[in-house]
Amino acid sequence: MASRKYRVKDIRLAKAGRLSHEWARDHMVILDKTIDRLRKSKPLRGVTVGMCLHITKETSVLLLAAKELGATVAACAGNPMSTQDDIAAYLATRGIHVYAWTGQTKKEYSQCIASVLSHKPSILVDDGADMNVMAHFDPRFDGLEVIGATEETTAGVSRIRAVERAGKLRYPVMIVNDAYTKHLFDNRHGTGQSTVDALLRSANLLIASKRIVVVGYGWVGRGVASRCRGLGARVIVTEVDPIKALEAHMDGYDVMPMANAAKLGDMFVTCTGQTGVISKAHLLAMRDGAIVGNVGHFDVEIDTAFLLGSCKVREVRPGLDECVMRSKKRVYLIGKGRLANLVAAEGHPPEVMAQSFSNQLLSILYILKNHKTMETRLYNVPDSIDVRVARDALAAMNVRIDSLTEEQITYMNSW
Repeated sequence: MASRKYRVKDIRLAKAGRLSHEWARDHMVILDKTIDRLRKSKPLRGVTVGMCLHITKETSVLLLAAKELGATVAACAGNPMSTQDDIAAYLATRGIHVYAWTGQTKKEYSQCIASVLSHKPSILVDDGADMNVMAHFDPRFDGLEVIGATEETTAGVSRIRAVERAGKLRYPVMIVNDAYTKHLFDNRHGTGQSTVDALLRSANLLIASKRIVVVGYGWVGRGVASRCRGLGARVIVTEVDPIKALEAHMDGYDVMPMANAAKLGDMFVTCTGQTGVISKAHLLAMRDGAIVGNVGHFDVEIDTAFLLGSCKVREVRPGLDECVMRSKKRVYLIGKGRLANLVAAEGHPPEVMAQSFSNQLLSILYILKNHKTMETRLYNVPDSIDVRVARDALAAMNVRIDSLTEEQITYMNSW
């Protein structure tokens, strides 16, 4: 048996990590159902899976599920600031090759991804495409024999699509992010709730009556806007897509350009996966005391170079930096512009991640079973997997539904 390899902040945190893992697993019944169906057959026996995900208590359930089904698992963080150090320590004691700790430098973050790839995984599970990009373009891994990969987040999907458009894709990639049971629950309900959690933990200010600017009205933006409005906020939406802007308007939100919203907002949340959506000009136009945070994966949505490099900065609360401009105006930045709901809070609730990770696990098994006939392109998650996850989710919530009658099936299929 190969020796355990890991690099974590403090292995002594493992006991606390075990308690957090058990709490998450107790509330991820959907994933348990998938594991129960497959436990005896151990379909991942002999397979090495490399995972680049946020190392949280919820993720620990997926990693140990893959191990329970026979896989050798190597894992690193999907973001330099998103690791829960007690969970990383616990995973290391459970035989996972884990390379993750919170507060990594960019160099350390890249080294950890390389450490996972050095285990020569045949299947990659990614959140943001950093691992997939390294596997494609770092010459150290030219000989890596990957039979397939998955991608979990919108920003990562955009990057891997760019690789495909450039004709550089080396293996099939399943777009787990676009499974309906993923983006409906994870992006909308998960990010919606965890973003509010981050605002409350970092600032502990009243949400009701605040003008909250939600930048982007995709699935994430819809969730954030809905949850903030539910707490009494006056929500403003900014968009570049006319269809999404129309939807936000019809949903009852004020819709306007960012240049106008910057002058009005008390709190700002970027949800786009794009770069430069809150610029220096927007920051300069904001009110004194405005709070800005990002939940769009990468730390490029807000001009953090200006806030952290040209302002007088001090941490006034855990995860909240006060940035004082030359004009003496203050803007508060959550989590240095990285994922606020993971840096300043704990990420998505376990019930939500159970659905996302059930999609991931079933997609891994789909790749393993079908890779010999799969083309080198991007694949949507099959409807059969989406439906299976939805049925497991309903069962876990004790919800029963009707079935079509034979008469209805005949009627539906008749012209």
